[in-house]
Amino acid sequence: MALVSLVWTPFDVTQISVGARLQPPGGEHWLGTDHFGRDMFSMILVGARTSIAVALVAVGLGMAVGVPLGLVAAAQSGRWIDDVVMRGNDLVFAFPALIIAILITAVFGPGVINAIIAIGIFNIPVFARLTRGAALSVWQREFIMAARLAGKGGALISLEHILPNIANMLIVQATIQFSLGILAEAGLAYVGLGAQPPLPSWGRMLAEAQTMIALAPHVALVPGLAIVFSVLGLNLLGDGLRDLFDPRLRVRAA
Repeated sequence: MALVSLVWTPFDVTQISVGARLQPPGGEHWLGTDHFGRDMFSMILVGARTSIAVALVAVGLGMAVGVPLGLVAAAQSGRWIDDVVMRGNDLVFAFPALIIAILITAVFGPGVINAIIAIGIFNIPVFARLTRGAALSVWQREFIMAARLAGKGGALISLEHILPNIANMLIVQATIQFSLGILAEAGLAYVGLGAQPPLPSWGRMLAEAQTMIALAPHVALVPGLAIVFSVLGLNLLGDGLRDLFDPRLRVRAA
């Protein structure tokens, strides 16, 4: 849907038609119209692009910073660098994404970029902890000892041996964080800290619909179901990738 919206939408999402406001789903407007007369299907298409872009970039930011931090912490396990990285993660975990977004918004104002930064900062300790825990178990393997005896340093071992062996776990976690990123973006947009008008956003569509649920339930149901199906689909994708990458689960399923 997000890709389709790049080249086609049935109506212009900025087109306001007072005479067509709050129409139920029908032939001309497949999912009805909102309180401004805008086509709900077109807004869902463009809103998908917004939600996916924010979640994708935020997860990428979390991985780009969190994975190297986790690798460094694992390579320096028990040393002061490990303690600094993990205590920094604990500090970030103390502030939920919404609180971080409020702090960023108070300084720079609301918007998509600030929502990406807030969600990305929250993802950093998630990937750092996962990377460190998974890497520590790999550091105890025999082939790592052989690499050390061959004269390889910690950075080279982390890149050539540790990272490829934990990549499957990181991919699965990224899929899960992707779905959580969509939820976080919708939550930030709902309270006015995410995408700003006229850019459609599923969360802001829900916020605008909350006073009209009794008059036109579709204005709340349509974006709500879009969020539900997107998050459900990504969680199922994460479960499938976990089963694919874990040979023990494949054997158990067989």
